[in-house]
Amino acid sequence: MTDTANPKAHPQGNAEKPPEEWTTGDEPMTGAQASYLKTLSEEAGEGFDDGLSKADASKRIDALQAATGRGRDD
Repeated sequence: MTDTANPKAHPQGNAEKPPEEWTTGDEPMTGAQASYLKTLSEEAGEGFDDGLSKADASKRIDALQAATGRGRDD
């Protein structure tokens, strides 16, 4: 097996799958997602939806990080 055929050889590239393509994306969001999303929602002054799927929660977290400036690498 070559390095290009082994997803473990490039874990970052393998982990960068869009939420729409997650096999578990339709499952309820995780506790960690809910906790972080609630914090971000409060900081942004926006409502918190506790019924989001994993994929939708991930997208909402990305949007709220952009709005609050959290999660930036700079």
